[in-house]
Amino acid sequence: MSLTTALPTSTREIRLASRPTGRPVPENFRLAESPLPELLDGQVLVRNHYISVDPYMRGRMNDVKSYSAPFALGAALDGGAVGEVIASRAEGRKVGDAVVHQLGWREYAVVAADATSLARTDLAPASAFLGALGMTGLTAYAGLLKVAEFKPGDAVFVSGAAGAVGSLVGQIAKAIG
Repeated sequence: MSLTTALPTSTREIRLASRPTGRPVPENFRLAESPLPELLDGQVLVRNHYISVDPYMRGRMNDVKSYSAPFALGAALDGGAVGEVIASRAEGRKVGDAVVHQLGWREYAVVAADATSLARTDLAPASAFLGALGMTGLTAYAGLLKVAEFKPGDAVFVSGAAGAVGSLVGQIAKAIG
């Protein structure tokens, strides 16, 4: 974004309008516009280019106690996102940086810079940081190598190999041997 272009003062976001029964339907969501807070020291303004829609999010749409707090009715949904920094008041993050953060489901997000990580789009497409190089890949990697302590020559059986994490577990195991 050039210096002559005004920064946005509001963002469009997807909010949870009602709790789904069964599969979510469009009526469970609402597109709304919200003002953006002033950018403070240590924060960046990100324009999201990709958001993640992950299976765990369905569970957060229910108002039940779980490992992750339920989404609040009427509030914007959060989740993984990859976007471009368009304004920065933080060391280590500059305009033009591609970053990963957890304030998806909105066009623009004001995010604490220390709650972002750089997306090396020179090494992989930005969208990969929400899949194989994101939570899905980290879950597969940590589960196989840290929890199961998989070593070359070990046999591995993945009952969920048709899913995203299981597919990556299989690929990582094969690559290791």
